[in-house]
Amino acid sequence: MFHNEMKYCNIKCLPRPHIERHLLSTFFSSISAIMAEADHLILLEWYPSSFAARVRIALAEKGLKYVSRPEDLINKSPLLLKMNPVNKQIPVLIHNGRPICDSMVIVQYIDEVWNHKSPLLPSDSYQRAHAKFWADYVDKKIFGIGASKKELIECFKILEEELGDKPYFGGESYGYVHLSLIPCYSSFYTYETLGKLSMAEECPKIVDWANRCLQKESVSKSLCDQSKFHEIILEISRGGPTWSSVQKFLNKLDQLHNS
Repeated sequence: MFHNEMKYCNIKCLPRPHIERHLLSTFFSSISAIMAEADHLILLEWYPSSFAARVRIALAEKGLKYVSRPEDLINKSPLLLKMNPVNKQIPVLIHNGRPICDSMVIVQYIDEVWNHKSPLLPSDSYQRAHAKFWADYVDKKIFGIGASKKELIECFKILEEELGDKPYFGGESYGYVHLSLIPCYSSFYTYETLGKLSMAEECPKIVDWANRCLQKESVSKSLCDQSKFHEIILEISRGGPTWSSVQKFLNKLDQLHNS
């Protein structure tokens, strides 16, 4: 009680503008804490997945706590089949019992619902559309099915042109486009090994950009290590036919190896 009286006295002695700012800060902190406690988040994922990494990064950027539910993508769980009956794929974010599917749809959902901290999409309509365009480009060209070594490097070169001399896509801060692309960093060693190329020599700006992104804890703790990722991919490739999303990636690596 004495502590509370002293705290009240300290506040009371402050000038009125300082008191108002203090009360507002306390109010919004309390609201945020209540919202965080009210939200129950479950992420159905597979750790090496670049798409799941996108969601992990977004959740970390917002400071959100969640329960991770690793999935066996050969023997899919009843929960995954129930929450994503159409595509039957990870990642799936379950928010208070309601599923949101597709990695970038989930990222946008996270950004809109928890919009009080670390905005991922620009507030300006044009810049937001621009960011969505490049995120879509990443999905189709970098993570899309079928690309020879030459085609993959050309796609990264186009991204380097868009990046220019800026530290990040779109300007000075980390956001939606970076979150869509940075998970492919886990694949770089696999690209280099099977494609017999050097990412640092072929795409130096992309490598420098990736290293800047990795300075963020939300990124570095969310990505699968390159060597570990390579080991997992090789293990899967030796195991024969597997789930569709990984098989598509393996087919892409075959094209890199043979191009």
